Formats: sequence, structure tokens, C-alpha cells
Amino acid sequence: MEQNNEILEGVLSEFEKLAAIPRKSGHEQAVSDFLKKYLTDAGFTVVQDEKNNIIADKPASKGYENAPLTILQGHMDMVCVAEEGYAYDPLKDPIKLVRGEKYLEAEGTSLGADDGIGVAEAMYIMKNAKDHGPLRMIVTVDEEQGMTGAINLGAEHLKDASYLINCDSENYDELTVGSAGSVNLDFSRKLTCQKATQPNGWQIEVKGLLGGHSGERIGDGRGNAIRTLAFALAALQEKGSVELASFTGGKARNAIPNDAKMVIASDLDKSAIEAVLEEQKENYLKMYGAVDPNVSFVLTSVETPQQVLTADFTTDFIRLLTILHTGVFAMSTVIPGLVETSANLGVVSMDGDEVNIAYFPRSAVDQKLNEFRFMTEEWAALTGFTAHIGTQSPGWKENKDSKLAKIMAETFKAQNGKDMKVETIHAGLECGWHFLKNPNLDMVSIGVTTIDIHSPNERLLLETVKPQVDLIIETLHKIAKM
Repeated sequence: MEQNNEILEGVLSEFEKLAAIPRKSGHEQAVSDFLKKYLTDAGFTVVQDEKNNIIADKPASKGYENAPLTILQGHMDMVCVAEEGYAYDPLKDPIKLVRGEKYLEAEGTSLGADDGIGVAEAMYIMKNAKDHGPLRMIVTVDEEQGMTGAINLGAEHLKDASYLINCDSENYDELTVGSAGSVNLDFSRKLTCQKATQPNGWQIEVKGLLGGHSGERIGDGRGNAIRTLAFALAALQEKGSVELASFTGGKARNAIPNDAKMVIASDLDKSAIEAVLEEQKENYLKMYGAVDPNVSFVLTSVETPQQVLTADFTTDFIRLLTILHTGVFAMSTVIPGLVETSANLGVVSMDGDEVNIAYFPRSAVDQKLNEFRFMTEEWAALTGFTAHIGTQSPGWKENKDSKLAKIMAETFKAQNGKDMKVETIHAGLECGWHFLKNPNLDMVSIGVTTIDIHSPNERLLLETVKPQVDLIIETLHKIAKM
């Protein structure tokens, strides 16, 4: 095995190249172009498809030409989240890396290790692995937002492969062999406005929540800033005349929102509003304080808005936000401790003359996602919104006879002196789409240890990089000798 520093520094060097390029989901042209040139210059045969997915092939080492083809797969896009008040344009600004003794983090923003570090590992391995069969590196776009890269990936890039190692999981000692399905559900409605009639303008913010990945962290019992603020608005309306001018929150549908804010016009004075917000904070802490205690309600006097939303619109808006349950719906009856079905109220935006709401259910049971699709139409009809139902992503069911899982589990134990945890996760992976195109593809998902992904607190545990690279390289060697 190579020395710790050589592998770690090599992988981080690749990651730094990716961090320098803005790569928000849906905006991957620049990073895709970079990967195409970089991998071509490294001597690989590279295809950039019409969606900007990258497919790079490396021939087998001499003597291993007849070994089965193995794919290393990750995604180039990232969830872009910044700390409140931190100046960051995800379409223009690079990620500013902060390296400590134990962790790699970012200054003020999400790190993008999901899945930049997986792609960086694959880049390093493609360049440095020896004694392997034919290799293919597939890097998709838009995994975090709609999985359009995986959905539109040509089946020809998967059908000739026997094994696929997805590099998009979050713990180096966990071997993922199954994942949940999901569906993008959205609500929209034209804003209907009137002239404000109340004298005082106020901005109210909900801040300080943990946020985090809406699959991996949904079972922790964390608070949702959008829903919390919606209930605060409803409570204020019970105390006086409150007109809503704007309401926004969240950064991505698959990230639990850690902040939200609204502007109102009201006849309530500061002390009356503070009393309501204090009561709402107490309610919040009773529900979520054990795991997510640092909530704050920030009240700021602002210029009274000229235009506000009509009372009927506001009533329907509050009704929809409070109907949309967030968090766990059901636990698995098959795997103890695993969330089976959940949903996340991820984003509320008011742009121009329209409000848009992003809602994101996940489930290991496709039929329960079908129920969400039906309920979305009903909720929209009840509240005057228009429902937009996206493509339903399939779950990935565990293959009990996986040779690849057996090889990797045995290799990990030999290298690290402990067992690898084999599990199904309540998060979405592109493997479900790959399986639809090649049901015979033997797949697993692994990853270095990352913490609080999809949040400004995201960090990478540096000591897990080398064990992960060692595991993949030795696995490729064993496949070549099969």
C-alpha cells in the first residue's frame, strides 16, 4: 500500500480542482468541461454526453484484459448552502477550503464533499491503480436536484459492465447495498397582492437550526425552519391584524431548512409580537429541543411594505405549509431502526409574481410514494395551488447474492481489523436508475466519512480517505484475478 500522505495529498489535490469550480446542481457545464479535458489529457477515452455526464474508459492492465469491466461512479454537482450573512454566489464563487488537523471544511459554505470527494477518489484511482481489469469512470450531473444525469445516462455505458462501485455514501466503514426511492413534488401559485393597511413593518427570522441531509438526518428529530415560521405566522394572526408581504426559506429540496424569514405589516406592537415568538420558541423546544436546541426568532423593525398578499392567499399559503408534514412518516418493519418513509419541506421562494414550494418525500416502498403523488393533487386542490409532480426515482433493492459486497466486506476487514457495516439507507442514490438499465449489474455504494452534508457545517474526516482508496484499489485487483 502507498503511504498515507501520498494517497491523502493526491486525492485532496484532485478535490481542490473541483472545489475551485462552481458546480451547483443544474449548472455543471464548467465542471463537466473541466473533467472532459482533464481526463482526456490523462490519457483516457472520454465521452461527454448531451446532459454533460462524463464517461471515461481506461484499458485493463497487461495480463488482465479478460477481466470484467468495473465502473467507478459519482456525481459532479453539489448542494450549495451558506451561513446566514455569508457572501456567497454559488454560480460564481469557488469553495474556500479550510484544512485542519482532523477535518477538511469550507469557509462559510457547504464543502461539496458530497460528492466531490468521491469523484476526486475516482480521478486518483483511475490515474494510479495498477493490476486491474478494464475500468470506467462515470460522473453524472444533477444528482442532488433531479437525478437527470442518471436518468438520461445511455444504457450502453452500463450494459457491458459487471460491477459498479458508487462513491457517494457518507461513512468509510459502511457498505451500502440498497437505498430509498423519492419523488419531486412542487406547488406553485401566482401571488395576489393588495395595498398594505397595517401600520408597522416587521421582519421575523427563524435561525440557528441544524439543517442537514433530508435522508440521512431526517430520523434525528431535527426542526424545520419553514414549518416553524409558518406556525409562528398563524399564531400571530390569532393575536391581531397581520398581513404577509414575503416568506422565503430553505436552500434545496433535499436539505432540511435551517433558516426562514418573512416580512409582515401588523397593528401588533413589538412586545406583543415578542410574546408570541417566545411562546413559539417554547413550543419548538418541547418538540425538537433535545436534538436541535439552538433556535432563535429574530424580530427586526423594517419599513412598512407597500404591497402585501391578500388575506385569502395568505390563509391558503399557511394552510399548505402546515398541512405538509415534515420528518418521519414510518419506520421500516423489516430493518430495525431504519426510516422507511419520510418527507422534507425544503424550499419556499417568492420570485416575481409567483410562490414556489419544494416538497420531497422518500420511501423504500414505491406504493407509498404513489400515495404522496395522489395526496399532492388533493392538497393543491384544497389550497388553490398548482401541483407539479416530477419523475419518481426508483429504490435500489439489496442483492443478497452480491459478489462485490462480499469482496469489499472481506477486504475491508483484512485491511482495517474490523467488520464493515452492511446496510440499506434512507437516502437516494443513483444506483436505482443504473439497475433499471442493467438488472445484472452488481453494485455497492461506499464513501469516506463526511459529517453534516448539505449544510455549512459539512466536513470531511481526513483519516478515512486512505482506507477508502486502499479498499477500492484492492477490490479492483481481486476482481481482475477472478
